Amino acid sequence: MMDSLRTAANSLVLKIIFGIIIVSFILTGVSGYLIGGGNNFAAKVNGQEISRGQFENAFNSERNRMQQQLGDQYSELAANEGYMKTLRQQVLNRLIDEALLDQYSRELKLNISDDQVKQAIFATPAFQVDGKFDNNRYNAIVNQMGMTADQYAQALRNQLTTQQLVNGVAGTDFMLKGETDELAALVAQQRIVREATIDVNALAAKQSVTEQEVASYYEQNKNNFMTPEQFRVSYIKLDAAAMQETASDADIQSYYDQHQDQFTQPQRNRYSIIQTKTEDEAKAVLDELNKGGDFAALAKEKSADIISARKGGDMGWLEDSTTPDELKNAGLKEKGQLSGVIKSSVGFLVARLDDVQPAQVKPLSEARDDIAAKVKQEKALDAYYALQQKVSDAASNDNESLAGAEQAAGMKAVETGWFSRDSLPEELNFKPVADIIFNGGLVGENGTPGSNSDIITVDGDRAFVLRIAEHKAEAVKPLAEVKDQVTALVKHNKAEQQAKLDADKLLADLKAGKGDEAMKAAGLSFGEAKTLSRTGQDPLSQAAFGLSLPAKDKPSYGVASDMQGNVVLLALDEVKAGSMPEAQKKAMVQGITQNNAQIVFEALMSNLRKAAKIKVGDALEQQQ
Repeated sequence: MMDSLRTAANSLVLKIIFGIIIVSFILTGVSGYLIGGGNNFAAKVNGQEISRGQFENAFNSERNRMQQQLGDQYSELAANEGYMKTLRQQVLNRLIDEALLDQYSRELKLNISDDQVKQAIFATPAFQVDGKFDNNRYNAIVNQMGMTADQYAQALRNQLTTQQLVNGVAGTDFMLKGETDELAALVAQQRIVREATIDVNALAAKQSVTEQEVASYYEQNKNNFMTPEQFRVSYIKLDAAAMQETASDADIQSYYDQHQDQFTQPQRNRYSIIQTKTEDEAKAVLDELNKGGDFAALAKEKSADIISARKGGDMGWLEDSTTPDELKNAGLKEKGQLSGVIKSSVGFLVARLDDVQPAQVKPLSEARDDIAAKVKQEKALDAYYALQQKVSDAASNDNESLAGAEQAAGMKAVETGWFSRDSLPEELNFKPVADIIFNGGLVGENGTPGSNSDIITVDGDRAFVLRIAEHKAEAVKPLAEVKDQVTALVKHNKAEQQAKLDADKLLADLKAGKGDEAMKAAGLSFGEAKTLSRTGQDPLSQAAFGLSLPAKDKPSYGVASDMQGNVVLLALDEVKAGSMPEAQKKAMVQGITQNNAQIVFEALMSNLRKAAKIKVGDALEQQQ
């Protein structure tokens, strides 16, 4: 039995459903641990069952997390059966890994103390308001999951134990100081180089090409000279927000009368409690209260529920739906009235009704503006859906044009200019609309107009009906149209080949000690020395760190290309040992050790999986 933790957690307060806060940690970690049983299983790991309920809960949690994160994009993924099956497999694999880690932790006899669990509860950000532990929020979350305090504590203990194992594995990798210093010097190394650039564009201007070379290049690279598929579209757009409706006094009164619950604050009661472990202790407390004892002082001194005890037993305002049955059945009617000894699932209670706030109805005058806006919105949506159906029917009945749909909508269709898949007009830039346009179903033979689309809804309050007015298929541009472009490309390719040949010849002369004459003859010279670092991402920096080390007073040479495509001769004059600030060195070591720890952890998981007896049920095949 846990002492301090159970005292804090096993209380009447924890039975109150105070809100609907859902915490990802609880959904994926704790709630999954609690849900078990059922007639089948998702998997068995060394005989330990992962129930179907546990798997479905974890899968739904992951699905909800993705939906919140991706928004509208999630619906596309959810419609992909293969993707969702893969997601279910990933969730099941995670649960299997969690079970393996849990079993291995128990095998190693790892343990988490009661105090550590208690501190984890109070330190959880989800249970805090303005950085402090909040009783009401804690109540809401725990009760929302339908857990007892012992279940919550045990599930949290299991997760902390597994985390202890993970931290133990991740913390085993280290680097010696000598290794760190050597690596830091290597990473921070600098190289002093000079450059001589052969300008490919200048060479290209001097190249000559034949008609045959141009035609041959064009034939071999026709796919690079394509005119993309082109469309012109006629469309009618319906928008619920554009529907102008009015709200009469009768409409407003009717809505108010039919939705009284929306404007009514139910009766609320405020209770204070003192919780004890035994009936005798509760009787003793009640005797003291009947003799004039101070309720708040006794609650702080004697209540086993330390959460409410901090506030002198006060539980705050409770509506009927959030009031525990023990208090509802205590017979408390008058303010200040004490209960007798109440037996509850968490021990014994003495309660007091502190205050009563009667039900309050907001008058129509205060709610009028809000109701008018809601009535207008509902009427606009009704009109929108009615018009949508009317236009849809008209577009279907007259499938040769949008004339019938125009008459039903009371507006003329809009016609776009030419556009391709990469330049969809902004007013049509919605995925459902784009899919209909580009899937080919609305295009007639030989580019002629085809049929009208069905109604395409967007975001629930907008809709389109459209038809392809004109279509041009993808085609190769004729040589005459792209001849100048092809000629420039052929010249550039020839210049690039010449530059590389010239550079290779110069490199051989430089290495043979004949560099000065050769460079002068080529009209080239090395520029001022530059300092390059290993972290440089440009091609010249990367090439410089691939060169062999220079001898004393004798550079090493190489050839590379710069960001502009020019060919560059490199002369490496000097290599300098680098130095790294301690903070940067520390970050580097941390990154390396974390990466190594990840490798070790993956190896551990691989070994646990290989040694385990894992049997998978049929959960993957049953899509929800």
